[in-house]
Amino acid sequence: MGSFHIGGRYIELNGQPISEMVFSPGGEPVKFDPNGKYQVEQMYAQYFLVQNRRGKLPLLMWHGGGLSGVTYETKPDGSPGWLNYFLRQGWDTYISDAMERGRSGWTDRFKGDPVFLPLGDPWERFRVGPIGSWNDDKAKRVTYPGVQFPIDAYEQFMKQGVPRWVTTDEQIIAAYIELVDKVCPCVVLVHSQAGAFGFKVAEARPDKVKALVAFEPSGIGDKEKVAALKNIPIAVIYGDNAKDHPRWGKIRQNVAGYADAIRGGGGSVDLIDLPDVGIKGNTHMAMMDRNSDQVAEVIQKWFERKGLVD
Repeated sequence: MGSFHIGGRYIELNGQPISEMVFSPGGEPVKFDPNGKYQVEQMYAQYFLVQNRRGKLPLLMWHGGGLSGVTYETKPDGSPGWLNYFLRQGWDTYISDAMERGRSGWTDRFKGDPVFLPLGDPWERFRVGPIGSWNDDKAKRVTYPGVQFPIDAYEQFMKQGVPRWVTTDEQIIAAYIELVDKVCPCVVLVHSQAGAFGFKVAEARPDKVKALVAFEPSGIGDKEKVAALKNIPIAVIYGDNAKDHPRWGKIRQNVAGYADAIRGGGGSVDLIDLPDVGIKGNTHMAMMDRNSDQVAEVIQKWFERKGLVD
C-alpha cells in the first residue's frame, strides 16, 4: 500500500500585497509574501498491491462528480466496498482523487465557482427515489420499490461530498493521462462524470488502456476519435430505473449512440442493463448499494471473459 501525487503545473503570481498574519492562534506574526510560483492541478493516487495477484494488469478506479476516491472504499453503511472486493479477486488496485478533489487539493485560480450539492439533490438525481420523492422529514421520503441503497446511511453518504467545478475537465484528463503513463498498461473502471474522462484518456492512450468499464457514464468521448478505441474492450453498465428516467434515460441514449459509433469504428462495446440480467434495485451509486458485490461480480466475470484474469 502506498500513495503519490502526479501531474499538475506551476503558475506564478505577481503584484500581490505583502501582509502580516498569524498562522495559529497565539503564534507569532509573520510577514507573508504570496508572490511567486505555485504548484497546482496535481492529482492524488493511492495504490494497493496484492500478494496473490490474479488480475493480469493494474485496475484503476475513477470516481464521479462531487466525490472522491472514497466512493470505492468503505460503504456508507460501514460494509466493504468495491476496493475490498477487487482486492479479494486479486487485482492490484489504484484509487485516485481527481484533480481538484479531496487530497489532490484545489486552487482559487479555477474558472467559475465551485458547485456544492444540497442534501436532497442526490436522493433524486442518483435515483434512490423518483423525482419529487425527497423530504427533509425521513419518514416522508419515498424510494423506488426494492431500492438497494442503504437509506439509513444516506446522511453518512452525503458527508463524502466535496466541491467540484464544471470548468476543469481538461486539467482532470491531463492528470489522468499522466497517471496512465506512470502505471499502465492497465484496466480502467470509471463512474458517472469519470465516464467521459475514461473514454477520452483511452482515446489518448489506446496502447496503455487495455479494457474500460464505465458504470453509468454521464458523458462520452469524441466520436471523431472512436477508431482509437477499436482494440479496447468496453463495458457500459446501468442500474435500475435508468432507461425511463427523465434525465438518465437521455444520458443512457446518448451513451448508447456513442457505443454504436465505437462499434461502427471496429470496436467492441457491451451495454449491460442490470435489470436485464436479473439484478434489480440498483441506484447510480451501485458500489454503495447493499448488493454491490453482486454488481461487482458482473464486472469481474466480464474481465474473465475478456481474458484479463489468470
